[in-house]
Amino acid sequence: MAMVERLVPDALWELFQRVVPAAPVRPQGGGRRRYGDRQVLAAIVFVAKIGCTWRQLPPGFGPSGSTAHRRFTEWSRARVWGKQHRLVLDELGARGGLDWSRCAIDSVNMRALKGGT
Repeated sequence: MAMVERLVPDALWELFQRVVPAAPVRPQGGGRRRYGDRQVLAAIVFVAKIGCTWRQLPPGFGPSGSTAHRRFTEWSRARVWGKQHRLVLDELGARGGLDWSRCAIDSVNMRALKGGT
């Protein structure tokens, strides 16, 4: 759990909980227990930070790479990342933590991996 808390600190987790949609409920019940959102978010942050593929996600995170990728896709469709970004900017701005006068917008090139996973 220490790795999860390092990648997703409490302050970030509190903000994320405000934008993440509720887990869907299976009407028939059963199935495997769903991994916690914080564990999956940590796995997603790890993949983004390290630059590995979903398949290379270490088993110590709990959720598999395919589970993390599936949740990433689910959250992307729900526009969670944009909402989270806006919330972080709003929270930092409200606390006086952002000085917009020093911000510059620049283009950034990012290379995408073929195959996506």
